[in-house]
Amino acid sequence: MSSHREAPEISKDPVADSTDLYAFVSPDKPGTVTLIANYIPLQEPSGGPNFYEFGDDVRYEIHIDNNGDSRADISFQFRFTTEVVTPETFLYNTGPITSLSSPNWNRRQSYSVSVASGNGPGRNIASGLTCPPCNIGPLSTPDYAALAAAATHDIGSGITVFAGQRAEAFYVDLGSIFDLGNLRPFQTANVFGKTVFNKNAPGVNATNHLNVHSIAIQVPITALARTSKPVIGVWTTASRQRVRFWDADHGKNVDSGPFRQVSRLANPMVNEVLIPMGKKDQWNSLPPADDKLFASYFASPGFSGLLPTLYPEVFPNLNALNKSGKPRADIEAIFLTGLPTGIVPGFTNLTGPIQADMLRLNTSIPPATSKLSTLGVVGGDLAGFPNGRRPIDDVVTIELRALAGLTYPLVDKTFTPDAAAKAVTDGLDGTSVANPPAGHFPYLGTPYDGYRNPS
Repeated sequence: MSSHREAPEISKDPVADSTDLYAFVSPDKPGTVTLIANYIPLQEPSGGPNFYEFGDDVRYEIHIDNNGDSRADISFQFRFTTEVVTPETFLYNTGPITSLSSPNWNRRQSYSVSVASGNGPGRNIASGLTCPPCNIGPLSTPDYAALAAAATHDIGSGITVFAGQRAEAFYVDLGSIFDLGNLRPFQTANVFGKTVFNKNAPGVNATNHLNVHSIAIQVPITALARTSKPVIGVWTTASRQRVRFWDADHGKNVDSGPFRQVSRLANPMVNEVLIPMGKKDQWNSLPPADDKLFASYFASPGFSGLLPTLYPEVFPNLNALNKSGKPRADIEAIFLTGLPTGIVPGFTNLTGPIQADMLRLNTSIPPATSKLSTLGVVGGDLAGFPNGRRPIDDVVTIELRALAGLTYPLVDKTFTPDAAAKAVTDGLDGTSVANPPAGHFPYLGTPYDGYRNPS
């Protein structure tokens, strides 16, 4: 869900489908920011013999706005190259892969990293960086942790990068939520569930034991944020060249022409839940600076309008707010501008008046220690979502509660949220992830292998 198969066209192109974006001050290196863009959603670990990989024909980018105009001031670009060592075998590997140079590893990927300023061309800062293989099983990848560690590259200027398979950290009950907005812990109150369920149930993590492909980069804060402007806006995009044709003589696709954006992601679940079906593909093709075209869907979120209908008599105050026609200035601030000073004591991640979906990170706020909460800012932890996003943040619960009206008193102190707004959840938390995030770069957990997780 965060952004898994979120639009009709990109759902047909998983290699270019951005699933999650994370931006946070590194807990073990607080002078740096870690940015993680995940792609290729819902990977079954046993999906061989053609295991998952980045697209050689896709330009992956992570963008940073550091002056508040919602346009990229810095863009990190990642391009991948696939090599087949032994074309005459059908196998991904012909024996145990014990190192990144193992002759047993038949289909391997490397990549380059470039950095661009504004609309300028990219400047290569690293090339020939090796990705780790997919985690196949105890015979093929007997020491996967060592392979992943060897694929973590220091490329100079205090920058560290990693690109490869990791465990999915995002947890969500997809099977329930997309069944007419059902939430298992409250399913007996659902207008359709009343006739089907005789008791509530715990949530089920639909993404557990699944993998993603991650592009992670750790950069000194001083290289991203401007002096006296600690808040940065972050988003990721994937682009393809405009023309593709099949070269029958060589048995491969050939791409040509300028690149066009096919996927975009910043805040979780924006295109998934807030943008209507008829405009999802358009959303994916545009930059954040054009998000004023979609502002009405934040001012009047469709899901907020559905909640009182799906759960009759549970959200009377939200229903009254919806009927008043007042714009949801809290949702607009969370997703489109950032929160100004004075709304939450000691906190701001405001980038300015331009409405744009960016993951806004105040780099001057240190990582949480004693006040760590997976509910982020609404849980009293100013280092968590929507101040950037950490892999541990329970963004589904946070956004469910915000859309249910819990955050509206931030902009209208006369409003009283419904009791359910403080409790609504899909019933999951960090313990719902079998391979949880780690405390060091690249932070996401070891990917699940196909032998122990066959389906």
